[in-house]
Amino acid sequence: MSVGAKSKSLLKRAMIPALALIVIGNFAGYAIAGDNGLLAWGGYHRDAEERQAELDALKAEKSRLEHRSALLDPKAADPDMAEELVRKDLGLVRDDEIIIPLD
Repeated sequence: MSVGAKSKSLLKRAMIPALALIVIGNFAGYAIAGDNGLLAWGGYHRDAEERQAELDALKAEKSRLEHRSALLDPKAADPDMAEELVRKDLGLVRDDEIIIPLD
């Protein structure tokens, strides 16, 4: 065999393993540095903490609104709450009254 034939034969035999290494390297690179890779895990944890804080704030707001709506129950309405809403929404305030909002 000539030198050219040996080198062609060597290249043909090395082509499939080289291609396989390129494909495996590509997958490994995306597994580490891709959008869903190992380096993105820190961002996921940070996002989860932010979402949990937002969820806690929304739960507190929901609890406050549930309490406020319970005060407006027609069967057991709180007279002070009803008076506050009527005065606030309809603007029924006498000249000698001063309204101090507590919110």
